[in-house]
Amino acid sequence: MGSRRILRVPAKAGTQAERRDWAPAFAGARPGLNESGFTPLMRSTQQGFTLLEMLVALAVFSLAALALVRLQGVTLRTAADLDSKALGQIVARNLMVDVQSDPVPPSVGDEAGDVENGGRRWHWSRTVKPTDDQRLLQVDLTVDGQPGASPVVLSFVRVVE
Repeated sequence: MGSRRILRVPAKAGTQAERRDWAPAFAGARPGLNESGFTPLMRSTQQGFTLLEMLVALAVFSLAALALVRLQGVTLRTAADLDSKALGQIVARNLMVDVQSDPVPPSVGDEAGDVENGGRRWHWSRTVKPTDDQRLLQVDLTVDGQPGASPVVLSFVRVVE
């Protein structure tokens, strides 16, 4: 910062400084100021951060960075799961259309199989149950895509002709 220039203002009438005609601008304004204009408790502008302050700042920054990296990983896994779930719904709807458009109704009981769709192999299982109305069958389809992903479940009613 260099040397400090003292700004002088005219002294108030009736004071001891009146004889000198000029008084320093900070005279009597703030007690405890030294020649450089700082109180003993104020930090000099020449000092930087302490090592402890730097360590705390780095710790806070690293925690924030780790949280962002973890959030990015969760976002990627969620996007992949949503993609798998959307394709699984397409496969389940295709299987539903096959059951609905087949002239012969499915037999009551459980059945399972595999189908290729979207460049992947999907495992499906179907449960057919009679309803209270003899003209209707309840069909529950479950489609599994990849291990660890949640399966897609589709339930619908098929008319018995």
